[in-house]
Amino acid sequence: MHTRAEEFFELMQSRRSVRQFCADPIPLEVVRRAIHSAGQAPSGAHKQPWRFTLITDPAVKRQIREAAEAEERETYETRMSDEWRAALAPLGTDADKAYLETVPALIAMFRVDYDLDDDGQRSKNYYVQESCGIALGMLIAALHHAGLATLTHTPSPMNFLAKILSRPKNERAYMLLPVGYPSDDCSVPELERKALSEILTEHG
Repeated sequence: MHTRAEEFFELMQSRRSVRQFCADPIPLEVVRRAIHSAGQAPSGAHKQPWRFTLITDPAVKRQIREAAEAEERETYETRMSDEWRAALAPLGTDADKAYLETVPALIAMFRVDYDLDDDGQRSKNYYVQESCGIALGMLIAALHHAGLATLTHTPSPMNFLAKILSRPKNERAYMLLPVGYPSDDCSVPELERKALSEILTEHG
């Protein structure tokens, strides 16, 4: 158990968000299995309130990039506070999201706020945000474990994703996840993660 815990920690410690991807194809069956792994996550009342769309079509990726960059430009120009800009500065982010087209695959994750039966009747889902957060974490871990890089991308608002991908009215975009291999010239910021003593308090 100790060995497995240490091995998993080392694996997760090596994970980095990537913003420079290469266009090399990736094994989509591996991505599908990772998504299926995410679907094993616990959820409120076992409602499993998540749906995933896997996008590889270049035309659809272009649509998503154009819509995402439009929202990002608005955010950087009018929505973002000085404090927010300062927090993002070490990451070197901006409104240009070329990787959304370069990367071989995008995963759009949607949260399902309520289910609809065949007659259009609603049934409520519970702890949707929390459930989707757990599933997303499992997805990122599964993809990293398989040797694929990801980036959690959240242009806000993300309503354009449901429209472009023709999703039903009970689904709302939760996360856009580029998936692929880092480019040869990829660089990531040297960020320090908090020590265990900074994030853990014990009683006992």
